[in-house]
Amino acid sequence: MPIALVDGNNFYVSCERVFDPQLENVPVVVLSNNDGCAVARSAEVKALGVKMGTPWFQMRELAGKHGIVALSSNYALYADMSNRMMQVLAQFSPDQEIYSIDECFLGLDGFQNHDLIDYGQQIRQRVKRWVGIPVCVGIAATKTLAKLANHCAKKNLAGHDGVCDVTRLSAAEQTKLFSGIEVGEIWGVGRQLSRQLGELGISTVEALRRADPRTMKARFSVVLERTIAELNDISCMTLEEAAPNKQQIISSRSFGAYVYAIEALGEAVASYIAIAAEKLRSQGSLAGMVQVYIRTNPHAADRPQYQRGLTIPLPDASDDTLRLTRAALWGLKRIYRPGFAYQKAGVALLNLSATATPQLNLFSQSKDNTRLMQVMDRINDIWGRGTLRSAAEGIEKSWKMKRERVSPGYTSCWNQLPVVS
Repeated sequence: MPIALVDGNNFYVSCERVFDPQLENVPVVVLSNNDGCAVARSAEVKALGVKMGTPWFQMRELAGKHGIVALSSNYALYADMSNRMMQVLAQFSPDQEIYSIDECFLGLDGFQNHDLIDYGQQIRQRVKRWVGIPVCVGIAATKTLAKLANHCAKKNLAGHDGVCDVTRLSAAEQTKLFSGIEVGEIWGVGRQLSRQLGELGISTVEALRRADPRTMKARFSVVLERTIAELNDISCMTLEEAAPNKQQIISSRSFGAYVYAIEALGEAVASYIAIAAEKLRSQGSLAGMVQVYIRTNPHAADRPQYQRGLTIPLPDASDDTLRLTRAALWGLKRIYRPGFAYQKAGVALLNLSATATPQLNLFSQSKDNTRLMQVMDRINDIWGRGTLRSAAEGIEKSWKMKRERVSPGYTSCWNQLPVVS
């Protein structure tokens, strides 16, 4: 079955450009939490040699010289634009696997009578026209090859204006193409594995494609054996039309300024629990354990260092924000030490189980505020996250992350909607 991998180009930057056309053809970077590092770069910024993850302070001089525009991450906007893009893409195939915020696989079984390159162009044009996001399409017989084909489409290695169908290439054409692509471009081959393969003389896609699967399995893992099979048109990974539930849910942030008092740490922990609990309920799960941790800045050598975490088992599995918050704050009191400049806190919900099959004990007495949680989720879904929240989350939140360059909530805030004049 042919598979298409559709990927938004420079997705965060493209989302910003949809609502601010003045950013077109301008070098743009989107920064991580607290405006730290580059997490998205426009093509113009990539051409200047800026790498993913480059700290903003290292780019300032380059930014001044070349007019680089830096924006804070606007995740609410990106999530909404992703949902719109995925809804459009769902119209092109009954088999869709949403792989990430800007990528999805489309199963093209039964489409063999179509010109798939032309079909890929239709996908690109509709997404661009209806959502405003430029995408590239890679088509192949397996998911690994589809990812590789998408890379070829972006780099114009064997594509047709943003679409690459490797099923159309002859064996000789595939050999020539894959011989010119580094092995590190293969899905699942990270930096360390790429280095190890290079030591064996396997530095290109074609070299790995021709490697003996059994030898690679014995030396590395069964995962690499499957990757080699996928590179040779043998599908080992099916489409997952429904994303599996997460086995743990983590919520953490670095603070916009150092935090010293337990009261401010408690507000942050309560806020992170609220985010995690909302995700927990959305996937229909209950948490059996809550983990909380705090840490100082490991890069501040001139400051005393401290980090500590604690996992708290719950008497009964729960998805109640208030119960989970009480457990997390109980844990925070036991790991907090005064006199330290804390830079980060986080929580994790562990030992997850389905809401329909909670694990009870002999003395279980459910105290979950189920109706209250339903009302809270509904209100926050309509009016925005945090509209209705527990008092433990605080009001002013002096610890919240810095977002000095954030764009308006073009799709999520009534008073920030775009205005046409």
